Amino acid sequence: MRMNKLLASLILLFVVGTPVAVAQMMPTEKLDGIVAVLDEDVILRSELDAQVNAIVTQYASNPQQLPPRAELEHQVLERMIMTKLQIARADSTGVKISDAEVDQTLQQIAQQNRMQIPQLREAIERQGMSWEQFRTNVREESLTRTLRQRVVQSRVQVSDTEIDLMLKNGGGNRDELHLGHIQVTLPEGANSEQIAAAQAKADEVDRQIQGGMDFAAAAIRYSDAQNALDGGDLGWRGYNELPTAFSEIADKLAAGEVSRPMRGPNGFHIIKLIEKRAGKTELVTEYHARHILVRPTEVVSLEQAEKTVSELRARIVAGEDFAKLAKQYSNDTNTANLGGDLGWFAQNGYGSDVARALSSTATGQISEPFKSDAGWHIIEPLETRTSDKTVEAERDKARQTLGTRKAEEEYSSFLRQLRAESYIEIRLPGAAGAAGNAG
Repeated sequence: MRMNKLLASLILLFVVGTPVAVAQMMPTEKLDGIVAVLDEDVILRSELDAQVNAIVTQYASNPQQLPPRAELEHQVLERMIMTKLQIARADSTGVKISDAEVDQTLQQIAQQNRMQIPQLREAIERQGMSWEQFRTNVREESLTRTLRQRVVQSRVQVSDTEIDLMLKNGGGNRDELHLGHIQVTLPEGANSEQIAAAQAKADEVDRQIQGGMDFAAAAIRYSDAQNALDGGDLGWRGYNELPTAFSEIADKLAAGEVSRPMRGPNGFHIIKLIEKRAGKTELVTEYHARHILVRPTEVVSLEQAEKTVSELRARIVAGEDFAKLAKQYSNDTNTANLGGDLGWFAQNGYGSDVARALSSTATGQISEPFKSDAGWHIIEPLETRTSDKTVEAERDKARQTLGTRKAEEEYSSFLRQLRAESYIEIRLPGAAGAAGNAG
């Protein structure tokens, strides 16, 4: 069985994200040295070598995209440092990931790769990683994701006024952009010398790209962003999910073009417009239907509820009035007095069980009895219509966009603050001795 690209990418993601597990996966016979000290933790030479080797293997078919070994080591070490700092902060703030949550994530990974768990395990072990090590990697990736969610939730709010302002200023643009991104980060409270150094580095990256260097290779070699080792690929983003400066610059680029360096709040940025696609009109099929619900209770069993609904269906099919029976027998207090009328709603508006019944029942017909979390039902679709929900979708998209934009800015600020507050001593040859020192 051959492992597909998605799973290979996941393994690379987890390898880069979890130093200790990787060191166990690829032990070294040499006496270990320490390449970085951070707070009460260390990163060993063997850990760094394991992760760098994994990336070299991942890019075996395109080795020209990778920088020289020394530069790649610096890039990977920085990622390892930030990952360890996030995991430590997650642990110290009580973030926990249960075994059940890990199992659920593993199941999702297997499904995305069209595998069962035993097949996923076989594929992982064929790559030289034990199943328990992969579970540890998944848990730690989940820890950092949960930490991000907590930080963002405590700092990010989106108001209706902000949504109105975005839409008024043309923020309802539903186009999507596929961008590449290179970031030269400025430290928290950067002085003029640090700003000048970052500007010089960004200009040098720009010259390399203009001189013919592949953008992805430049991102791997020079970018400080968390997605650097993915070639700086941001994937598809809604036009307004991006920082305003990014979308405005991208709007002036043709597909394949690269921007010049631009200054942002957290450093200098270079973006590439890979592709652009237009947003779609949001057309939604809506149903007008009525139903009867019989709930199980302490005195009415689930089987009795099913029997009652089946008998009611037979009486309606035989000619009795649906609305009259709904008023008499339905346990849905919101609709019983309306003859069971649910009004207009989207197909999934009342859950997947109702949606399945609607899809298998013709207009004017009575569905077969079906069970939901609420009890047993029958439903009659009365009419359907197609509604343009573009305006509602634009508001929802604007809310999501503003939230995503604020979240990225806040978490980037959080990471820079986390790094600045931590004691970090880098012992890798050619790197600065102390990248951060906070008491």
